[in-house]
This record gives sequence, structure tokens and C-alpha cells, in this order.
Amino acid sequence: MDINQLSEVIKKKILKHKIIKNVEIEDKSFLHKNHKSKEEGKFHIILKIESFELKRRNKIESSRYIYKVLDFEIKTYIHSLQILFT
Repeated sequence: MDINQLSEVIKKKILKHKIIKNVEIEDKSFLHKNHKSKEEGKFHIILKIESFELKRRNKIESSRYIYKVLDFEIKTYIHSLQILFT
């Protein structure tokens, strides 16, 4: 799976949840290309999630919510994930 396909899958899964208004995905894999732990086919991404509900919760609870939604993708395609709530 390439980053474009992964981005589409992530957007569809996250936007199914009514508490989320918008999601932006930024690929930062290029910043980690020389790391020893870099695995082919795994990405470093930043999610910018617009959600009043998630923003008002504590960060750990909100992050757990997203991790649960993206469980398969995190285990299979994501090496590093940064989540920003707006």
C-alpha cells in the first residue's frame, strides 16, 4: 500500500465517526529514511483531527479513541503516528 491509498483508508475510517469534522494527513516518512528501525512499507504520519468532542477530552483518551479506529492500519502500515486535535 502506498501513502495515497493509506491516506484514503484513514480518512474514510475516521470520518465515519460523527464527532470528527475533518482530518488532514501529512506524510513525514522522508524525515526518517536513514533510521535503522525504518521498515519498508511503513509510514511516519501526522494526523490533524478537527473535533470539538475529542479536543475537550484529555489527550490520552482522545488518542486511544483514534488508535482503536485505526488499529489495523497502525499494526500493518504505520511506524510512527502523531495526532493533533483542533
